[in-house]
Amino acid sequence: MAAHPKAKRTHTLPPTTPLSQQVGGHAGVHVTEDESLLLKPTQPREIAFYQFVRDIADPSTGLHTLKAWIPKFFGLLSLEGKLADPTDNIDAGVVPVIIPAPELEGTYTSCSLDNTNDTALSNIPSQSLVLQNLLYGYRKPCVLDVKLGTVLYDDDASEEKKARMIKKAAETTTLQTGVRLTGFQVYSNHSPDPIVYGKAYGYSLNAEQLQEGIGNFFPCSISLPLNNANLETSPPSNLNTGLPADTLLTLLTSLHGSLTDLRISLSGAHVRIVGGSVLIVYEGDWERAIAASGRGGGPDSLEEVETEEDEETESDQIEVEVDEQGEIIMESISGSTTETSSSCSCTDPQPRLYTISLIDFAHTRVVPGEGPDQGVLTGMDTLIRLVDRRKQEVAAFIEVEKSND
Repeated sequence: MAAHPKAKRTHTLPPTTPLSQQVGGHAGVHVTEDESLLLKPTQPREIAFYQFVRDIADPSTGLHTLKAWIPKFFGLLSLEGKLADPTDNIDAGVVPVIIPAPELEGTYTSCSLDNTNDTALSNIPSQSLVLQNLLYGYRKPCVLDVKLGTVLYDDDASEEKKARMIKKAAETTTLQTGVRLTGFQVYSNHSPDPIVYGKAYGYSLNAEQLQEGIGNFFPCSISLPLNNANLETSPPSNLNTGLPADTLLTLLTSLHGSLTDLRISLSGAHVRIVGGSVLIVYEGDWERAIAASGRGGGPDSLEEVETEEDEETESDQIEVEVDEQGEIIMESISGSTTETSSSCSCTDPQPRLYTISLIDFAHTRVVPGEGPDQGVLTGMDTLIRLVDRRKQEVAAFIEVEKSND
């Protein structure tokens, strides 16, 4: 009995745009039009790390416990003339190839780009990780990038660079505390635009001023007399900025617990993280923050980004090409047809109060048998103390507010 020919199915990955909420790291990060996926320019070492953590089977390095705290890795998008292993050092070519993670199933092969204009190509990073966008689903994402660790250089760095990075660590909060506030943005409930604190602000802080920085990232919207004697610390300068006090206290309490869990995971990981960060995201929109009821945690607790609506067989191949408008068109052979990602009807995901994640692994090394990164643990201890202190401040604000009723 002759096999029935399979129907052809077409997906479209919408054009990408620069990530508007980027508060740290190098420029060049893009998101898909629906903002569910993030495309991050990368290096072979970072690709290898994501693959190692994704495929980890040996628990001896402790990295399996970090998987819950790392953005989901879907594969690699590169300008390449042939399908290649993401661990290879890929040279820029002329064809975008998406190399999926195994759980996506199927492989991606390439088509010609003869009809693609230069503008379309220039908008696609030559070698980028395809990752879960941790900001997806937030209406007003308040975002903080906290650089972790006391060491800013790789072991294979030149002596000149090591000396420069040692000096930089000593001149900032890095060496003493294991953290530096790289940059952040916060929202007022009454404004569509965020308040941005850039890199210069983070560099300007000394160790004693880090609590001030955390207070600016977690502002509290309350009504208090400015000279109330019951307060140990000064109230926020703008009492109309930030989440309501009780919602902020819920956020800080839950976030403190998640940071403690992340610290435990890092304490068992045999890894050296240079230039890595903890990314903290929370909802600045009052309605959605209150509706979230404290829901939060690592990237694995986010609703899974839908990349395929049904399963593929191992023999399925998806061809990729870019049209004249810069859209990446993917054609696959399958028994059913699905809508394109740009035409699907989407609603806001379930409200979520916060997300924390480890990010940026371009200079991360796995070191079996050598134990955890003590500089990173120092940074985690500092961050946990800062959040705990802010939690105590907000609790004090609430008590004073109650006494004034």
